[in-house]
Amino acid sequence: MKYSKYLSIFFLMLSLQSCSDFLEQEPGTQTSIDELLQNKTGVLQALTGLYTEVEANVRPDRYAAYADLQGGNIKFTPTATGSLRGQISPATNLQQVYSFEDVALTSDFKSFYDNSYDIINQANLILEYTPALTDATDAEKNQIKAEALAVRAYTHFLLSLVYSQDYKYTPDASHLGIVYSAESIKSGIQYPARKTAAETYSLIIEDLKTAIDNYADSSLLSGADYSFFNRKNTKALLARVYLQKGDWSNAYEMANDVISNSGVVLTSKETLISEWEKPDLPVSEILLEFSNPKDTEGSVSSSMSQTYGYTTDSNFGKYTASNDLVNLYESTDSRKQLFLTKSLFTLVSGVQTYLEYNFTKKFQNNAGYVAFRLSEMYLIRAEAALETNRADLAMADINIIRARANASLLTNTDNLKENIFLERRKELCFEGFLFFDIARMHKDISRNDGCIATVCSMTYPSLKYVLPIPTFNTNLNPNLQQNDSY
Repeated sequence: MKYSKYLSIFFLMLSLQSCSDFLEQEPGTQTSIDELLQNKTGVLQALTGLYTEVEANVRPDRYAAYADLQGGNIKFTPTATGSLRGQISPATNLQQVYSFEDVALTSDFKSFYDNSYDIINQANLILEYTPALTDATDAEKNQIKAEALAVRAYTHFLLSLVYSQDYKYTPDASHLGIVYSAESIKSGIQYPARKTAAETYSLIIEDLKTAIDNYADSSLLSGADYSFFNRKNTKALLARVYLQKGDWSNAYEMANDVISNSGVVLTSKETLISEWEKPDLPVSEILLEFSNPKDTEGSVSSSMSQTYGYTTDSNFGKYTASNDLVNLYESTDSRKQLFLTKSLFTLVSGVQTYLEYNFTKKFQNNAGYVAFRLSEMYLIRAEAALETNRADLAMADINIIRARANASLLTNTDNLKENIFLERRKELCFEGFLFFDIARMHKDISRNDGCIATVCSMTYPSLKYVLPIPTFNTNLNPNLQQNDSY
């Protein structure tokens, strides 16, 4: 039943794409996978739909806000209208997760888990059918293969962050990773077991290296180059994977490659704020931003502003910056201008008052989901340099980011590891990093301002640094081992 559902979703995803009449059918007819993917037009239609599915999986608050919320960058806004006006409560989508009390049977992340493996299955179908295309050149087939592999690796990587302890949780990464799916369900029902973390990362890296070797000069899909996986942003993803693994030499090499050869440059000091405030286009240093979905009239139907945006005092997102984050910035740091401060009606112990809330300007208007941008590469290169005994190079990279923000420059390498962590927290806030950085660096969780969870702090290591695999899935697959404590 589960696999039939996945195939149905795949058919529906393809049939809803309006950019082509390829799939227009008479009422009552049904299109098979063989028919859908028999030619280049159908495969490209499927690839377009695959990106739509990826965007829909990472943009909503369930995943987009998770790492910043768990790490302490976020607190909740008060209810804007109605009988509960002024009351502050956790977001419904993350209520259990927020207090580290997620339950396998009713997991807040069930849809994320299911959708992720649905995406992986779709990527595998594209990979299986593309080699047989007779109306595509070898270069075109290689490009399709590269993008599908990158999507498959990216989605597995996100799953590993959420459901598997950090790579160095055990000395040899022998702890549980995730199920790595490298073939579609079309060939029959399978009951795979979870790989180790070491095996999981090896498979992710293998997919990414193969993708990098197969890219052509541009995607076959219509749209901006930064909307699709390509050689430069796949290298950025590989740099991030190496960082998460603690493979410092390769992390440095790959981040340096992107910085030196991608053709993308850091957004300037003079335009840093205005670039983030643009209503439609991403910042100039973007490497990958998944395109926003649009309605039939071409208007953006949903965006990151639904999570972080502010429109009026009665229309704003559920998530705002905690003072734990805001207070990290020096008074001269221009990144403080990326907060929109608003005074909102709030009930405090039953007393009506107005409190100030800091909304991020990164994701206002029609903002898309920022998957990769160049600043992260400088921060990866800095950390990798430090871990390979090149502290002077690490400090230089950190100072590039700090100088752009008009923050004071580091003058020595004392406490450089902590400074790198804090710089990542400030520079990459609301982009989905903090909690995973905390786990990767084996740090404790400490949430203070605005924390209304039953648990606001946690000591590493903890079994609660990962989420439970949904019960439906462990019941379906007898070989799927649940995470400890769930």
